[in-house]
Amino acid sequence: MDATWVVLLALVLGISLGAGFAVFVFAAARRGEQVQQVITPSVPDGVDQILGVLESIGIVLDASDNVLKASQGAFALGIVRSERIAVREVQQIADEVRRSGEAQTRTVRLESARSGDAARVLAVRAAPLGTRYVVVLANDLTESIRLDEVSRDFIANISHELKTPIGAISVLTEAIESSVDNPERVRRFAEKMTAEADRLAALTADIINLSKLQADQALHMPELVSIDAVIDHAVRDNAVVADARQVTIARGKPTGLTVYGEESLLAMALQNLVSNAVQYSPDGSRVGVGTRLVDDTVEIQVTDQGVGIPKEDHDRVFERFYRVDGARSRNTGGTGLGLAIVKHTAQNHGGEVSVWSQPGNGSTFTLRLPVATGDEGISAPTSAERPERTQI
Repeated sequence: MDATWVVLLALVLGISLGAGFAVFVFAAARRGEQVQQVITPSVPDGVDQILGVLESIGIVLDASDNVLKASQGAFALGIVRSERIAVREVQQIADEVRRSGEAQTRTVRLESARSGDAARVLAVRAAPLGTRYVVVLANDLTESIRLDEVSRDFIANISHELKTPIGAISVLTEAIESSVDNPERVRRFAEKMTAEADRLAALTADIINLSKLQADQALHMPELVSIDAVIDHAVRDNAVVADARQVTIARGKPTGLTVYGEESLLAMALQNLVSNAVQYSPDGSRVGVGTRLVDDTVEIQVTDQGVGIPKEDHDRVFERFYRVDGARSRNTGGTGLGLAIVKHTAQNHGGEVSVWSQPGNGSTFTLRLPVATGDEGISAPTSAERPERTQI
């Protein structure tokens, strides 16, 4: 009997110890899962998909400010590095959200790590995501701010440029009224009024053309365009002014090259380049227009023997209303928009324009455009047919 009680007691004790050990193991496992969740928390459902389609910058932070998820833009701008926010101002916004429990919105200026690059301006908004996370969203305002500044400058420049011919016409009108008894003076004032009216018309036309070029991201009526025809048009339009100043416009031999685009736009662009070359060339000098094929690019070069352009002005000459010599440009009837029109025409055709110049050695403007290939319905010249560099 005593032996039976001993066996039963041992059995109960074994069951109790086994159950207690099992409870201990289960509790330890649960604790380990909780610790693992703290160490490697998961992102709430749907956040991955949202960050994947965001065009703006998106970041999700855990309770320890580790970056759980971030959009590509956050890495590209250097906001996130090594799973942490690398921009102090952005981290401060997230910290404020944790302290207040409310969404925060601020503007952050992000300086570029590379010298010469413009700083970026971000609109940053951070808010709680559940009880443990913080989500940070940012929109890049840099381009919209730049466009606003350009628009303001454009309006200011237009107002300034229009004042001159309008003011001159007003003064000349009064002068004619006071000179009705002097036919010679009336004739002279009328000629000046006509010149100012022509200048006002040219400025208005350039403003309209430039506005269209900047507004349109694609060509409306693309077609195969003969470069020879475009050059003929530009030379012909500037012949009268060139002859009056005894400036010779020399052009290279026809090449038969074609590009894909709108002939009227390309003719306007090249006409502006040739016109500038004639205007800034001394009397009795020479302007050259040459064409060559470099790989898959048509290069049209316009060279003058003028005073040249300082190196610091090479990029700025393509800005609207920028003039290296403002007084001379006005005297020659320039609007200050010609090279801006050339730049935007080139960009709309998938090309570019550049300038080489040295003070005292003249200038060479090069318009580069993609050559038309078989995809546009015409074969590019073979190596044997490709023109050599034209001497101008």
